[in-house]
Amino acid sequence: MPVAEDQGLINAHRLAEALDVSVETVWKYTRENRIPYVKLGERQYRYRLEEVLAVFGDRGVRESPGEYQVESEKEFTYDDYLNLPDEPGHRFEVLGGMLVREPSPNVMHQRVLVTLLRIVDDYFQEIDAGGETLCAPLDVTLGEKTVVQPDLLYVASDQQDIVEEKRIDGAPHLVVEILSRSHPRKDRLQKLQIYQRAGVPHYWIVDPDQRTLECFSLRDGIYALVAGGMDDDVVCSPDFSGLRVSLDNLWQHRDL
Repeated sequence: MPVAEDQGLINAHRLAEALDVSVETVWKYTRENRIPYVKLGERQYRYRLEEVLAVFGDRGVRESPGEYQVESEKEFTYDDYLNLPDEPGHRFEVLGGMLVREPSPNVMHQRVLVTLLRIVDDYFQEIDAGGETLCAPLDVTLGEKTVVQPDLLYVASDQQDIVEEKRIDGAPHLVVEILSRSHPRKDRLQKLQIYQRAGVPHYWIVDPDQRTLECFSLRDGIYALVAGGMDDDVVCSPDFSGLRVSLDNLWQHRDL
């Protein structure tokens, strides 16, 4: 917003880029009052980079890397991926030729997925009954060397040519990733760039730990944050008129 620019204030995403950390780290430090911030309104926070840097000094901001593992230096293709042996408790993706192995989702992750799936599917059934809302495990190929398994995706009725028997071959209209503690930066950095390059129009990131939802949409080929919220906010993306996501519903089992 103009006042923020005039006062040298930046949002959480710009601060994260400047510090080379994830946005969830910025929000975590904000909640814990570990960094200075300016509150412009209800859950609207802005930061002055020089003030944040002064808090950390030369130490910088440290965060743990994700625990997903790069399994081989070989460049993998979709055919290579199909020949991988099953490994209970883990799943694989190929990100630009890089084979990645990570643990299967936990119970909280799946609870959030089921709740969000109901909300999104009900909405799209009303406005585009010929489309399909699908969820993982399902392969989505975005080129010969990229195979991803988004937690949730929506293929519009005019995109049915990308739906094949065993995979989605092309960019869905909407992709949603639910972060887990083992791989937050993969979804925020690598996969965001992959979806952006592939032309996925809408990309949402859900963080159950930080209780946040961010909605990105392509603007001139670059993802822009068009909506977001945390805790018990109701998120309404301007690109999906009438779709309301009450975040309170997503976290209802969080402490169980």
